[in-house]
Amino acid sequence: MSTDHVSRTTTRQALLQAFDTLLQPQLFKDYGPNGLQVEGKPHIARIVSGVTASRALIDAAIASGADAIFVHHGLFWRGQDGRVTGWMKERLSRLLAYDINLFAYHLPLDAHAELGNNAQLGRVLGLTADARFGEQNLGCSAPASWDSGQALADHVARALGRAVTLVQPEDGLDRPVRRVAWCTGGAQGYFEPAIAAGADAFITGEISEPQAHLAREMGVSFIAAGHHATERYGTPAVAAQVAAQLGLSHEFIDIDNPA
Repeated sequence: MSTDHVSRTTTRQALLQAFDTLLQPQLFKDYGPNGLQVEGKPHIARIVSGVTASRALIDAAIASGADAIFVHHGLFWRGQDGRVTGWMKERLSRLLAYDINLFAYHLPLDAHAELGNNAQLGRVLGLTADARFGEQNLGCSAPASWDSGQALADHVARALGRAVTLVQPEDGLDRPVRRVAWCTGGAQGYFEPAIAAGADAFITGEISEPQAHLAREMGVSFIAAGHHATERYGTPAVAAQVAAQLGLSHEFIDIDNPA
């Protein structure tokens, strides 16, 4: 996905303000810093967006001539080892050598009502949320009309272009799905709140050991569709809107990730 506009530049501060105004990071209790994580050049003409600030994305952004990178998963997280060695050194050294700004927004990007990961996954799946649930109201739910959990899982697999993991009730009855709940990425902990919110099926990126038992026992289908696969729609949506607003060029680079 590439969006090019009339060649203009903006300041680093103006770009940060545009992202902050749209995503409102001050409203969230998060696992790491939202906003500008690595300071680069003061003037920006081209943004590259991606899911994770991996070395592969950084290298692709350098090749693309980016002045700034916008991601969901940044470099810094609460409780991590603060030493700049190994993979951290390799990523940081590239950003600093090419004077590239790194912007990262985690939960604020998940939550945005129109451009966020959950809203965009809903768009891709043909779901329009009419309710929120879970911690910080990150989870979404919507009315649905699939004949079974398997039919919904097949639909998700087609829409995302990858195989999914489906766990169904232990009684063997594949019930109709009249309400779907979802929360992108590693939101398997939102399964119980989704059940409490009346979901017949729950979609997220990952599954852990307890959720398989809960799905079987509670009669609610659980679909794990991939952490990366469920979170690859928010960053390009947000970056494209901000780029258009400021007259910048933008390119989304999707680095494949099977997880």
